Amino acid sequence: MTSAEMIPAIILKRKAVVYVRQSTQSQVMTNLEGKRRQYDLVDVARQHGFVDVEIIDDDLGRSASGAVARPGFDRLVAWLCAGKVGAVLCFDASRLARNGRDWHHLLELCGLVEARVIDGEGVYNPCRPNDRLLLGMKGSISEFELGVLRTRMLDAARSKANRGELRLSVPFGYIWHREAGLGLDPDLRLQEVIRLIFVRFRELGSARQVLLSMKADQIHFPRPSDEGRMTSFDWTPIRYRNVIAVLKNPFYAGAYVYGKSEKRTSIVDGRARRSYGHGKPMGTWEVMIKDHHEGYIGWAEYERNQKQLALNNYGRAGGVKSGRGGRALLSGMMTCRRCGRRLSVAYTGNPQSRPVYRCDKPNLMMGLPRCMTFGGPRVDVAVSRELLRAVEPMAIDAAFEAERMHREQQEDHQRILDMEMQQARYEASLAERRYAACDPDNRLIAAQLERNWETALQRVRDLEMRQPTKRPSDVEVDPSAFANLADNLSAAWHAPKVTMRARQQLLRTLVTDIFVDVDDEARDVVLTIHWRGGQHSELRVRKPRAGEHGCATTEDALAVMRSMAGRWSDEHIAASLNRMGMPTGQGKTWTAHRVGSVRRVRAIHAYRSAEKDGEWLTMTEAAKLLGVTHHAIRRLIKTGVLPTVQVVAGAPHQIRADDLASEPVKTAMTRKGRPCRVVDADTLPMFTDT
Repeated sequence: MTSAEMIPAIILKRKAVVYVRQSTQSQVMTNLEGKRRQYDLVDVARQHGFVDVEIIDDDLGRSASGAVARPGFDRLVAWLCAGKVGAVLCFDASRLARNGRDWHHLLELCGLVEARVIDGEGVYNPCRPNDRLLLGMKGSISEFELGVLRTRMLDAARSKANRGELRLSVPFGYIWHREAGLGLDPDLRLQEVIRLIFVRFRELGSARQVLLSMKADQIHFPRPSDEGRMTSFDWTPIRYRNVIAVLKNPFYAGAYVYGKSEKRTSIVDGRARRSYGHGKPMGTWEVMIKDHHEGYIGWAEYERNQKQLALNNYGRAGGVKSGRGGRALLSGMMTCRRCGRRLSVAYTGNPQSRPVYRCDKPNLMMGLPRCMTFGGPRVDVAVSRELLRAVEPMAIDAAFEAERMHREQQEDHQRILDMEMQQARYEASLAERRYAACDPDNRLIAAQLERNWETALQRVRDLEMRQPTKRPSDVEVDPSAFANLADNLSAAWHAPKVTMRARQQLLRTLVTDIFVDVDDEARDVVLTIHWRGGQHSELRVRKPRAGEHGCATTEDALAVMRSMAGRWSDEHIAASLNRMGMPTGQGKTWTAHRVGSVRRVRAIHAYRSAEKDGEWLTMTEAAKLLGVTHHAIRRLIKTGVLPTVQVVAGAPHQIRADDLASEPVKTAMTRKGRPCRVVDADTLPMFTDT
């Protein structure tokens, strides 16, 4: 049959669409002949009599399995629905669709508008049952072929992975050798940085603390510079994703792993959408071969790291979080004896700085009453005291161990700096040789090489500035120099420069868990401390009553106030308390105002006459008792007849009640008519009594 007989003239007036597609980007870049043959279909369309021919190549590098969107195919369907397409040309059926839904939908649309389907083997009319049957079989065969090819490739890859020979993409620190297989990267600087991450995590127990520590030391980590092919990289400041990727990757523990992630499929707008890289639990990995290659850590340490990361993330039972600072020493360490859950920390006060431990999960989750709630300061102080008591016998050994660890950390840091300096000097030397090998007259190239050389030299200068001025010494320390170290543990623990994070990390080094309960009858917080090594100890801390707080004035200071209040002023009392080293309840020095405030709250009166117990009287009370005026009492005091007590000059007179019944006072009260004169024994009277 001729083209005119197979394709009517009314169909030839429409446009012919040449659909060009290749499945992957690598095919687009390498399989050039296949792409050229698809573009040659334009000539085939013109041979069949079509004048208006249009090419749709928007889907180059996109799969036709239905997993990704194909804008070119969608545009073709839209033109078919509008009746603008007379023929669809493709290299074979697999170029149009690899799934039955898209293929049969396309054939149905072509049948409705009487459009033809043309490939390298002929012209098909979807309106005819035979042609439609043949096209349907081609689509089914194409879909089946795709499934068979995928299954064969996956089975072959899985079989090779079971032997540990499948060359997967490996993380930084490893490379595939041509003969030896998987091995360590020969870059010693890269090896040291990866090992340092594991060492810091072993010391700090937190991925974030590892990041902050390495950030403070200005340590860099490689980053791919070749679009993920991992053949070349640049050194950039380390990020959290670098730290967590190293800690979670089993390759660094010497294990060969295949199938530790999975793909997930969801239906979006009627199409299947696949996403990759979803991690699977360790027990569901398809292949895991331990001791396959040399590792940076052992498998046991890898499992401990995963457990610690899980505890840091969720705070599950069976372990404690790493010390993260804050104001609560026991944050994340205490377990409720009643329900087995971890106690949480809340902060009260203004500002919110006082920690309160409470077990409120039953209340939040099931509406049950809280298991317990108690303040944190007293418990923290008691546990700190118990910790220092336990550490005291090993203080000297701990000091030497801390010095050794500090020296090792300095050496690791210095070794990385030396390697970085060595690499920077090599790059500067390489840039210098490239500049020297360039023709000086070729300024377009020489100028750029000169800038590269200057950048490399600046990098060397920056690293030289980071080098420490003094190297760590190797002087041996005499153990006798630490003879009094145990006596200074408390001072070192409470030193201002010691952060709460450091105290928490020290506590977690010695204590595995603390189980807590509240004895309501005795009002005691009962702590059972589980030390590393299997030892246990019980600690009881009195739980304060409602309204009782830890900032109250001590009883010793109150005793001093009571003894001095009736004889000394508030200024003298404050000075005495400060000299005796007795601070206020909040740890401040005393002032007259603070002494007066405490006296008013504690009902400690400054004058004995204020006690109102009848032993001491004021001038007004004495005048009322004797039935005389206030002026008469003052005259008796002025003449020395009535003795009084004053705290300081100018202070109110305090009169003992017993002194009012003395003979001199009675005699003065019976004398009438005499003027109020002060009798001086040394002055002779002007007039005699006669």
